[in-house]
Amino acid sequence: MSLLVKPCNFCNREVAKGSGTMFAKNDGTVLWFCSAKCKKNALELKRDPRKLKWTKKYVKGGIKQKKR
Repeated sequence: MSLLVKPCNFCNREVAKGSGTMFAKNDGTVLWFCSAKCKKNALELKRDPRKLKWTKKYVKGGIKQKKR
């Protein structure tokens, strides 16, 4: 990974240098978002990117949960 490109924390698309949004949380972690759509889905709506077809983190067939 080069210094010019970072992955979006929600959809995993590339965020080029000089674009996107950097969000710093109170605990010191930094989140990068490629668009306002990704930022809103992650922070305000608290959605799981694995369940949305338009993200690169989408899991076809559903998310498997461990049986106890």
